[in-house]
Amino acid sequence: MMIAGLRLWIAGTNAWVVSATGAGGECVLIDAPPDPGAILGHLQEHDLRLVALLATHGHVDHIGGVGEVCRGQGEDVPVHIHDHDRHMLLDPVGTSGTLGQILDYEDFDLRPPELLSGLDDGQRVAGAGMTFTAVHTPGHTQGSTCFLLEVDGEAPVLFSGDHLFAGSIGRTDLPGGSHEQLMASMAEKILPLDDAVQVLPGHGETTTIGKERTTNPFLVELLRH
Repeated sequence: MMIAGLRLWIAGTNAWVVSATGAGGECVLIDAPPDPGAILGHLQEHDLRLVALLATHGHVDHIGGVGEVCRGQGEDVPVHIHDHDRHMLLDPVGTSGTLGQILDYEDFDLRPPELLSGLDDGQRVAGAGMTFTAVHTPGHTQGSTCFLLEVDGEAPVLFSGDHLFAGSIGRTDLPGGSHEQLMASMAEKILPLDDAVQVLPGHGETTTIGKERTTNPFLVELLRH
């Protein structure tokens, strides 16, 4: 298993390249920030073929490079995003406020991908010999989705997008955000996970469910109730 994290664009967004076999094989990409050249360069350097792209949510710092990355592979790559955030991927500038205005001035191909599929909670998405389970966690956005990857012999991995960070949680003051909803999603979907689950967030450093359960002030407070 090879997981490479690329910290990209002005927001320092983590794009995760996941491959079961490593260099020379197929891979799945979690999020594509508006820095497609860096992602395509990484794929070329490691001779990886992208077979699926999973979007944790529709904010432009996570999906601004989706269309260009997919087209840069020279073939149609299926993109999966929750239906509640689909409109954000179709109009990244108009739905992203200040960040969208910045993106509009840069030389990016913002056309949406050719193959765009929705996601349901619990849906399993297969690609590159792996299976990711969608965990719908509304609160940061209405379509916010984490992806759980379980591999025999290794600790499960949760790609948490902007739902859960090391020591913090996603902001909820943007359109479609709700603190109450985010915390309800956390209680129902994330806290029941095993402590050993590795957490690879959309920004910042990696962590584990166990560490966040005992040190993240938002989760500690949630567990008190």
